[in-house]
Amino acid sequence: MPHILIVEDETIIRSALRRLLERNQYQVSEAGSVQEAQERYSIPGFDLIISDLRLPGAPGTELIKLAQGTPVLIMTSYASLRSAVDSMKMGAVDYIAKPFDHDEMLQAVSRILKERQEARSTPSERPTAGRGGEKAAAANADGEIGIIGSCSAMLELYSKIRKVAPTDSTVLIQGESGTGKELVARALHNLSRRAKAPLISVNCAAIPETLIESELFGHEKGAFTGATAGRAGLVEAADGGTLFLDEIGELPLEAQARLLRVLQEGEIRRVGSVQSQKVDVRLIAATHRDLKTLAKTGQFREDLYYRLHVISLKLPALRERGNDVLEIARSFLARQCSQMGRESLRFAADAEQAIRHYNWPGNVRELENAIERAVILCESPDISADLLGIDIELDDLDDLDFNEAAAPAQANNTAHEPTEDLSLEDYFQHFVLEHQDHMTETELARKLGISRKCLWERRQRLGIPRRKSGAAAGP
Repeated sequence: MPHILIVEDETIIRSALRRLLERNQYQVSEAGSVQEAQERYSIPGFDLIISDLRLPGAPGTELIKLAQGTPVLIMTSYASLRSAVDSMKMGAVDYIAKPFDHDEMLQAVSRILKERQEARSTPSERPTAGRGGEKAAAANADGEIGIIGSCSAMLELYSKIRKVAPTDSTVLIQGESGTGKELVARALHNLSRRAKAPLISVNCAAIPETLIESELFGHEKGAFTGATAGRAGLVEAADGGTLFLDEIGELPLEAQARLLRVLQEGEIRRVGSVQSQKVDVRLIAATHRDLKTLAKTGQFREDLYYRLHVISLKLPALRERGNDVLEIARSFLARQCSQMGRESLRFAADAEQAIRHYNWPGNVRELENAIERAVILCESPDISADLLGIDIELDDLDDLDFNEAAAPAQANNTAHEPTEDLSLEDYFQHFVLEHQDHMTETELARKLGISRKCLWERRQRLGIPRRKSGAAAGP
């Protein structure tokens, strides 16, 4: 059982993280500061250290030196991401932004421990796994790319990645939500001459619109209310390395203009500054939206679109990958069994059939969640189809209105009113699908009483893509 040390001064966060890790079969110790950790434990004896960046006394980065090779995962808030990137340059294995998603934390922990084990057994091999919720952490036949799958579309993608990676060309990765676009970006970075420099991943949809320019390009002291000191942005943090902008279709027009300057001139200007500075950054962008259509309707800068579209890589949806889905499912099953300390499970025949024939609108992310659910609920060596929690008949309902497919047909209900039997997630889906064509993301979030970031995260988890501009709400 891996032994993990948590160093966090906020008791609530420390206790919650401890319970999360212990539920997933990890042995956990904790401390409230670097000094307490030194006094109570032999720090190099742990398998992983998870530490807050800002601690009373010494910062969490002090643990990197004390760990003597034990990986250190830094936790930080979005406001301190620049410092987190600095900690990676000092030797931290990775960082995770608070408030973190439980699945994201568990995936990061699993990946880091797996990489450490592989490094011990085969130190010459380079780790290829990536960060975040949509990463299928396994390798294809030659182990270079780090993605499961051998269908013709994926083999063609691997070939393009190997050709494009050594160059500094801008790359646009296109594909539906949950297909593994960040994993492709990490493969491009790892196979490039910039592999030893930082790969800075930014989810454009997860940062509030009012902060996106400051986060990306930095700001000077007094540039806006609350800017009590100047701060470098994430583009600067990626200097010499790779900047990965996920969901770039969500980037506001003002930030798009600044990004275009980075691509054209190789320089940035912080918010509130009159001086520019040079940066050497390779840009990789990803989106599930049709940027060409958005450009024609004025929702995305046309000049930026053509700058991004130097090299385009298309990541196929899971339903288009044939038998790859079973290969990925078996990999997830083995990983979940290992994480939960269960004996090896296998899919029953009806489960394999369901996995092959279900449409998987949420792609790899939805598949991973379904298998995690099945492993938790399974009480026998075989996982049956019903434990996956998917409705194979949904594929036959593509042409029906959402309300006809999801809500009982009762005389006292209208198409605009969810039934009382709907769960909270059903209600969320109902509301978003009903109103997303005439409301902005900000308006939807306000009506639902959640943040814009939370709205985006739920879309990803439930596999609800944003409709293209001008799409009809339904028949």
